[in-house]
Amino acid sequence: MRAVQITTLDGPAAVELVDVPSPQPAEGQVLIRVRAAGVAFPEVLQSRGLYQLKPPLPFTPGAEISGDVISAPEGSGLAPGDRVAALCLLGGFAEEAVAPVDQTFPIPDSISYEQGAAIVFNYGTAIFALVERGRITEGETVLVHGAAGGIGTAAIQVAKAFGAGRVTAVTSTAEKGGIALEAGADAFVLAEGFKDAVKEQGGVDVVVDPVGGDDRFTDSLRCLKEDGRLLVIGFTAGEIPSVKVNRLLLNNISVVGVGWGAYALSRPGHVASEWAALLPHLESGALRPVVGPTFPLAEATQALLTLEERRATGKVLLLP
Repeated sequence: MRAVQITTLDGPAAVELVDVPSPQPAEGQVLIRVRAAGVAFPEVLQSRGLYQLKPPLPFTPGAEISGDVISAPEGSGLAPGDRVAALCLLGGFAEEAVAPVDQTFPIPDSISYEQGAAIVFNYGTAIFALVERGRITEGETVLVHGAAGGIGTAAIQVAKAFGAGRVTAVTSTAEKGGIALEAGADAFVLAEGFKDAVKEQGGVDVVVDPVGGDDRFTDSLRCLKEDGRLLVIGFTAGEIPSVKVNRLLLNNISVVGVGWGAYALSRPGHVASEWAALLPHLESGALRPVVGPTFPLAEATQALLTLEERRATGKVLLLP
């Protein structure tokens, strides 16, 4: 089969499309014919050796897939031909991949393969951030940075589905703002000068921040109402911000770390419980993953660069 591999740590331009043997499922694993593979920022970091997960070279990246079951363990509840989404962690940028049974989930008929590959990682992160860590309550107001991207659009929809009132998107351009509105945001503001625009609205209860950067981080703190929470999801801007904790004390606000992967994957059944919470909203259409640019396996470099250069809107995908 064909697979994209990282053979050196020279960045997205150095990934290669190669022929490799099909994976052999171990005990408790499902073999899946990949129809779509999600591309996320960790794969960009892996291409440079900058991510915490550092498999020996060469390896096939790709944490999230959708496709058709080829084989599954007896008693797993899965059968050949089932349409599924799965978290495989590695090996997804290929025509076939394996994933653990407890991280493989049938997708509703209304969900396409492309949408299916955009659920587990992004929506799992969003529900963990907003519901489990951020403890969002009915009617609270939410500000979402990077709101046209995969995490951002998922956060908008999860916030709405789980009771948020007004959701405001922060985007770098008006075009991206339009994508955030289509995803379900009530309004958007441009990243430059967002603080003043948000404070004019009275501030917000929760900020979702997958972007980082000192200036944006500090201005986000200034946007919070009393008892507000800033949810730290990532640093796609490349700069890890710092905080003067007197800001937290004086305004009774919180900065909350959101490390979904390490938390969920170390607790058996946790990803499945999040899927169960998301499923009714997927079936109702309240959660509808926003599909962004799609690429064949041969153009994996371009898919990764789309993320690295912050040109992505929605979920970037590879289609084997």
